[in-house]
Amino acid sequence: MNVWIAISVTALGCYAVKLLGLLVPAGVLDRPLVKRLAALLPVALLAALTAQQTFADGRVPVLDARAAGLAAAAVALLLRAPFLLVVAVAVVVTAAVRAVGV
Repeated sequence: MNVWIAISVTALGCYAVKLLGLLVPAGVLDRPLVKRLAALLPVALLAALTAQQTFADGRVPVLDARAAGLAAAAVALLLRAPFLLVVAVAVVVTAAVRAVGV
């Protein structure tokens, strides 16, 4: 029963956030600061999520195959590789480092 309560509360919370977004006046959304924050916030959140998932295992910092895959993806991005190739390079390098057992 607790799971259904959690699902219901989450669904209502998502609906409320969506409704609040629709109720914001257009004048607020046209401000330069709001536009800049709206452009930069998703990038910052994705970077934080990537860092947390790559360099942490629970509460303990780690440096393992995931870091090697991230580094390989960064190199592929610097070489201006297409996105799917960047993902493929990261997957292959991570798998190779794990297979070697480093």
